[in-house]
Amino acid sequence: MLISEYFTLTERQAGQFARLDALYRDWNSKINVISRKDIDNLYEHHVLHSLAIAKLLPFQPNSSILDVGTGGGFPGIPLAIMFPECRFTLIDSIGKKIKVASEVAQALGLTNVVCKQERAEEEKQKFDFVVSRAVMPLPDLVKLVRKNISNTYRNAVPNGLVVLKGGDLQEELKPFKEAEVTPCSMWFKGEWFTTKQVIYLPL
Repeated sequence: MLISEYFTLTERQAGQFARLDALYRDWNSKINVISRKDIDNLYEHHVLHSLAIAKLLPFQPNSSILDVGTGGGFPGIPLAIMFPECRFTLIDSIGKKIKVASEVAQALGLTNVVCKQERAEEEKQKFDFVVSRAVMPLPDLVKLVRKNISNTYRNAVPNGLVVLKGGDLQEELKPFKEAEVTPCSMWFKGEWFTTKQVIYLPL
């Protein structure tokens, strides 16, 4: 399996990742959360892409992570499989998308995942990290989630925002001199990853 080319997995994790294909195909036939032509690229474009965050930042046990605009569960669900000892809260304002994320998490037995239909403005809890996959321009996202970052550190780097983005990010990054940008092609082979990046921004 593609994921095991890049990560050492337990038997349970390998089984959970293997089940994602059938689960997302089934749900996607009822509620379109991944474009029909992209479902065949589920592992490369969605699962492995989400796990670029795991390459950049191996979360310590008991870390809490908020996934803003999770859609059908990305990057939150792959990260929750990879870090079973961390707590993940997945939020999205669209009810049918959060239903898919919730059902997939339940089917996989992910007891470390909570899914909620809500906007980022409504979430009041504090987390070690906020993660997101290209939901909005970085300055807008920072305004929304700064309030959710806890100041209790348990990881190798300060708490903050970790975002998956593609394309030219110069304008978005201008206000954030402290942002660290890492290309996904550092870890993953394949043309698709050449334009994809992970941004870490301490907050």
